Amino acid sequence: MTDHLFNLHGDVLGAMRRGPKAFAKLAFVLSEVQEPADTDLGHLHDRIVTAGPGDELVALWHRTLTTWDLAEQADWSDAPPRTDARRTDTYDRLGFGPDLRKALDEAVPVFKEPGATVISKEFTSWYSRDAAAARAFYWNSYEQTLRRKGWSDAAVASLDEASHAVVERLSDPTRAEAYGARGLVVGYVQSGKTANFTGVTAKAMDAGYRLVIILGGTLNLLRGQTQRRLDMELIGRENILRGTDPADTDALIGVDYQDDEDWPAKFVSHGGRPSTRGSFDIERLTTRDNDYKSLETGIRALEFDKQDRTRPLYVPDNLHHAAARVMVVKKNSPVLAKLIKDLKKIGPILAEVPTLIIDDESDQASVNTTDPKKWEDGKVVRKAINGQITQLLDLLPRAQYVGYTATPFANVFVDPGDEEDIFPRDFLISLPRPTGYMGVQDFHDLDSEGTAEETHVRGIYDSTGDRLQEALDAFVLTGALKLYRVEHGVSEEPFRHHTMLVHQSVQQREHAALALRINSMWHRSAYTGQEGHARLAALLAADFQRYADDGLPTPTSYDDLKPYVSRARQLINSGGEPVIIVNGATERDYEQAELDFDRTPHVWKILVGGTKLSRGFTVEGLTVTYYRRTTQQADTLMQMGRWFGFRPGYRDLVRLYIGREEPLGKKNTVDLYEAFEAICRDEETFRAQLARYATLVDGKPQVTPAQIPPLVSQHLSWLKPAARNKMFNAELVEIRSPGQWVEPTAYPTDAADLRHNTEVWLPALQALRQDVSVFVTLSDDDRGNYIRYPALTATLSHDQLLGIMSGLVWGRPELFEPHLAYLRDNSGAGCATDDWTLILPQTSGITSTAASVLGSQPLTLVQRKRNARGVFNRISGVAHRQSAERIAGRRTLSADDPFASQFHEPRRGAVLLYPVVDPDLGNPADLATSHGIDPGKVVLAAAYIPAAGAAETSVPYVRFRAVDSSRRSEATIEVP
Repeated sequence: MTDHLFNLHGDVLGAMRRGPKAFAKLAFVLSEVQEPADTDLGHLHDRIVTAGPGDELVALWHRTLTTWDLAEQADWSDAPPRTDARRTDTYDRLGFGPDLRKALDEAVPVFKEPGATVISKEFTSWYSRDAAAARAFYWNSYEQTLRRKGWSDAAVASLDEASHAVVERLSDPTRAEAYGARGLVVGYVQSGKTANFTGVTAKAMDAGYRLVIILGGTLNLLRGQTQRRLDMELIGRENILRGTDPADTDALIGVDYQDDEDWPAKFVSHGGRPSTRGSFDIERLTTRDNDYKSLETGIRALEFDKQDRTRPLYVPDNLHHAAARVMVVKKNSPVLAKLIKDLKKIGPILAEVPTLIIDDESDQASVNTTDPKKWEDGKVVRKAINGQITQLLDLLPRAQYVGYTATPFANVFVDPGDEEDIFPRDFLISLPRPTGYMGVQDFHDLDSEGTAEETHVRGIYDSTGDRLQEALDAFVLTGALKLYRVEHGVSEEPFRHHTMLVHQSVQQREHAALALRINSMWHRSAYTGQEGHARLAALLAADFQRYADDGLPTPTSYDDLKPYVSRARQLINSGGEPVIIVNGATERDYEQAELDFDRTPHVWKILVGGTKLSRGFTVEGLTVTYYRRTTQQADTLMQMGRWFGFRPGYRDLVRLYIGREEPLGKKNTVDLYEAFEAICRDEETFRAQLARYATLVDGKPQVTPAQIPPLVSQHLSWLKPAARNKMFNAELVEIRSPGQWVEPTAYPTDAADLRHNTEVWLPALQALRQDVSVFVTLSDDDRGNYIRYPALTATLSHDQLLGIMSGLVWGRPELFEPHLAYLRDNSGAGCATDDWTLILPQTSGITSTAASVLGSQPLTLVQRKRNARGVFNRISGVAHRQSAERIAGRRTLSADDPFASQFHEPRRGAVLLYPVVDPDLGNPADLATSHGIDPGKVVLAAAYIPAAGAAETSVPYVRFRAVDSSRRSEATIEVP
């Protein structure tokens, strides 16, 4: 039966390409005379409130309203996207009344999750929504593919907006003047970055880009995964077959995917060759199994047919009739060398080809890791891959470079002033955390009320020792629970693969020993006997039933699950062994059939490996992770988080067994769980800072990527944002230190500078109280002795101390500037200190010398010697610090230290100040006179501790920025 209402509304909404318009008027124009009732909005209201699941009309309105809610370009509304105000503007434009609005709001709630964050230079607008809709063949096909895969309307609309934001910041492919934009897109680990750059590729080709080069990983395995994904979801059957009859089996010999379980059913079809349907064909220059080797058909492979041979390819009449070329190339120096060699043969036509270069995992191999300090006479020395990428950009003047990564720190440390390099000078886009994604926040409680750790995280050890056996049991048990859920109505597709990851070393010999240990443990686990079933039953009751998702079927007793345990064990043990080792120095080591998630129907295995499991490689169906490997770079550690990703139907079953207090070097230990939490804070701080500066002011960007203020943070002292050879161009600009001691030790030696510094401190010295306070330090000895010391005190406002610290001359100002930046930050996340207790410890005795400084009351002088570098090793006394820590809230107040308790306030810091005399200048007793001491011979040296602040703002960390070699005389934006 024809659904007239659905057809009418489809026609009406289809006419609203530029945004909502008066619905009733359009409906009247478009409705047929014999169906006047269909224009009545009352019919829409009744249909919505009575609709059942899958109603096509409701689905149509859901797609349309969600698209309008999320649209960044909306000339018809001043309200921000993803807000109730935007939805109200939509209804006003449509002319809908309150009852219909209420019904639609209940059926289609406003999607309010954050969108992409964009830091961008100003750009010439060329890619409007109208322009995109006019040529959207491949995008429309890709969008339909995503919907068939089960993507929600909000997810599709979000991808649409995010990919549009990238393409509109590329150069117009039809412009006469060549320009190559440089951009960076930041996602989350295993969060759908491939979907975004597939969408960008579709839209860019529709708009006119005719050569697409995707740098897809450093292994054939990863490159092949990317090629298959593009072929399946974007390029499609017809472009793969290139006119070959799918029924002609002889002609199909050698054609890709004949051995692929998903071919051809799950590969997108365009309904015929795109060139016969008003669009253009895509020619693949690489295939699933073959990386770039050469232009197999010679130079002609990049000869583009022109409608008018007298005019350049980028002229619209030529461009939109030409076929596109796509290649997925491994980031491998010999492969890229072949490509560059062949491109050089092409000649002048390259200058006419609008090109898109997508660099997946762009912080790996692509970044130049040669120390700029070693560059001589202005000659840049580049590592192989970085140099080859710059050659590609030089050969293709119309090439747009877009890097993709989940760990962007190395990319933002690239020199913005190096025009040939890959710094994202034009735009930096941070993608939103997708709905349904499990990331760091799902495994770490960043607030006191969270339950993430309790639900998903387990230590490597418990009171009985190593928990590897428990992790193995959890893997079997979760496999059985997946099979149980399939039998009780949950879709089978997410459970096609079921894996466990064991990752504790980069040493291949250790992988073999660990695999042997797990195999032996597996065969001793008695999963078919009473002992094994007893362990699984106990684990089900104590863990998995306790944290089960109420919306998913979970057995109430182990007896109900027991039949599925047998099947899970069989699947895991298929082939005779449950373990696959994933390591090796050659490609051959990764070409294991059992590891091919695309061509193998079911991978139910335990994967043991090292570095190659820690980037790019997607471990499908990963449910249990046993993780012990350490690293001292945040980006490397984050990439190791293979347990991040989408877990539909089994999110509650995910378990992470992670090392706590593992050895770091010979003396220290590292808590891996703490390290990942620190990364989470680093990542969230970076994204929050991007969002802070992304808002336009008077329609213009606040900052460009090259002017970005310090954004990259480091919350753990030993866990650097990136490897040292990726941080040559990083400049430390802020050290945030709530509740942490800061003790500058690099003071000037010139007498005039010392005299100036004393004069800067003079108002604080004059504010000292006449009476002496007596502070108490608890002794570290077993007898609980106390150390009492007298001190002169004063209270300084934060502005007073900031003025002093800003006015001092420093021996090495660059060392103190990062601390000063924190003191200057009065934002909500800045220095949470309103005022300061100034403490000048005073001593008495035969060796003590007191002297007036510029007319101050007598102050006890102390001796400190400078080292060979001209700086002091330590200024403050350890015995003096405890009271200051109590004042600042770092240490618990004590009745034994009444003055510290008296001075303490929630937002008060403490300063220890010492008049220091270098013994090389003489003995303090000889330098002091009845008139005081020469201020040119005294260093007023301070150590301070800011207020610890509230828990949510009291995390210390450091921040970095990139040095711009082209703007060394200019300051970057000041942080307000």
